[in-house]
Amino acid sequence: MREQALAEGRSPRYDGPWRDRDPAEAPPGVTPAIRLKAPRDGDTVVEDLVQGTVRVGNTELDDMIILRSDGTPTYNHSVVVDDHDMGITHVIRGDDHLTNTFRQVQIFDAMGWERPRFGHLPLIHGADGAKLSKRHGAVSVLEFREQGILPEALCNYLLRLGWGHGDAEVIGRDEAIRLFDLDGVGRAPSRMDYARLTNLNGHYIRHADDERLTREVLTRLAHRTDLALGAKAAERIRALIPALKQRAKTLVELADSAAFLARPLPLPMEPKAASLLTPEARLMLRDLSGALAATEFTPPAIDAALRAFAESSRRKLGEVAQPLRAALTGSTASPGIDATLAALGKEEALARLAAVV
Repeated sequence: MREQALAEGRSPRYDGPWRDRDPAEAPPGVTPAIRLKAPRDGDTVVEDLVQGTVRVGNTELDDMIILRSDGTPTYNHSVVVDDHDMGITHVIRGDDHLTNTFRQVQIFDAMGWERPRFGHLPLIHGADGAKLSKRHGAVSVLEFREQGILPEALCNYLLRLGWGHGDAEVIGRDEAIRLFDLDGVGRAPSRMDYARLTNLNGHYIRHADDERLTREVLTRLAHRTDLALGAKAAERIRALIPALKQRAKTLVELADSAAFLARPLPLPMEPKAASLLTPEARLMLRDLSGALAATEFTPPAIDAALRAFAESSRRKLGEVAQPLRAALTGSTASPGIDATLAALGKEEALARLAAVV
């Protein structure tokens, strides 16, 4: 039947040879499937909460199977019975289910049951306009979590991806619940923009609770074999999180930027950082160590000591801070050098300088 329909250029579907025949004519020993005797005239119409009025001619729908020959119900039959028994009032799902909806409402109507309201949301596509898949990037919430996306950032992004409310980009959970309505959902597919999601995630990281971020970072660093994650390292990370989170766009970036606080000596050096530690810079750091040893280790006091050292040695502050940063972190990037020193603590900071000098 399928092959004949395809050969004739028709959509393959059941053509109803047993629709109106006497069951007595059925051959013996056959275990039949049970089909819905669907209407053949007119249209099946759904007043969709997102798509508006959608209709399909009943000639396009065949008599679908509702009970297989082994006695098990089909999906479209099962969900209708389940929705009815559960008192479901609204069915909100992707518009790839629209074909199923036309079949399901025929069962609701045949049973004389009130239909739920249907709303079919447009699908999310990749940047190239094709249906979103793994080749575009993460597609599972578990993958997004692994990549360091906060749940509130993902919820906010997905909300704004297919729904509009003025120009607001940042919408928290409580406000979203208050504002959301299906009237604001667009009909066209949206395109996933991972860079935009990452930028939004950075906003949520900057505003996240420091203790929560510290736990996230410690969890993500726990598997690293190149770190010494003891209580002291955890306290350093906790102290520097307020500064570290200002630049991070993902929890992965945040954890990577905090890793230097837990590295044992000697520190591995990035090439650019190593190039800053010239013989002259090492002599300068030896002298600076003496000044820092006599300094109270709070950011204001450290800042004042560094400025005083730079002035007395006739150097610009950057000429002092950059080699110092390289010696303390093994890189050329970190939060403010005063905050970094304070987070490391005097003992660890002087030990790192001594290892370089």
